[in-house]
Amino acid sequence: MKEREHVYGPIPSRRLGRSLGVSPIPGKTCNYACNYCMLGATNRMSGDRKEWFPLDDLLAEVDSFLEEGVGYDTITVCGEGEPTLYSRLDDLIDGLHARQTKPVAVITNSGNMDRPEVRQALMKADIVLPSLEAADEPTWRAIHRPSPHISFPAIIEGLKAFAKDYQGQLWLEVMLLTGMNDSPDQLSAIKTLVDAIRPDRVYINTPVRPPADPTVKAPDHKTVQRAADLLGGTALDYLTDQDFDSAEEDPLQAVLTICKRHPMNRFELVHFLEERGVKDTEAFIRTLKAEDGLDTVTYCGIESYRNTRS
Repeated sequence: MKEREHVYGPIPSRRLGRSLGVSPIPGKTCNYACNYCMLGATNRMSGDRKEWFPLDDLLAEVDSFLEEGVGYDTITVCGEGEPTLYSRLDDLIDGLHARQTKPVAVITNSGNMDRPEVRQALMKADIVLPSLEAADEPTWRAIHRPSPHISFPAIIEGLKAFAKDYQGQLWLEVMLLTGMNDSPDQLSAIKTLVDAIRPDRVYINTPVRPPADPTVKAPDHKTVQRAADLLGGTALDYLTDQDFDSAEEDPLQAVLTICKRHPMNRFELVHFLEERGVKDTEAFIRTLKAEDGLDTVTYCGIESYRNTRS
């Protein structure tokens, strides 16, 4: 079976259930270089919106997946970079709706929310999940390390404008980082913005997988819960309770494909292998670690695996 380049999963999502991923952007191409990114350092900083891959190729892979009849809960446009950099995002969302009836979600870092054409494209999604990690420009720049052309005030105004007109579900995500945005003053300022945006839901997240910057730390549970209470949000648990899936028949290729877009920790990997009938999981992990481009990172005392190969 030929490896799919743009469609992957379904993968477990604590917000979206079994999520079928569609990645319209080349690996680690983004307008941010977030210090907490689970995919590692951004390789290609870009603010260009273009048709990075032919739309027909993306939709053909979706068709191929749908023919297999694998169950999923949502189709999520996200993947290996910032999806709003895909210039035909509106056509992609239309194509996904035309092929199936499950909700179409888009996960965005909010960096292009100042662009009217991006907001118009996102209007077509059933669920939009933008990030909001800061209430002031210095903190925002320290966390996201954005492209120089991006304006923090313009992003905030864009989020407000989008929220005012959007008819779908707007789920705001706040990634908490120790010593950066988790103080009472920072959280109070973020709450002011949340109240102005008025999302349908707020999710409080923490870097549970190895971040791009190894100095990044997750706040303790007490801090996370305090943020959830203040922002009227939901604190996401550290571990998922659902299963990864892949159309790849070979277990090694399946794991490598998943880990390009969603690093797996050791517990998730072993469970995935056991579900696939792999008897000697320790031997498999040794083989996996020998793969070119496979990074093994220990974070929060748990070994995780990230495929950095292009």
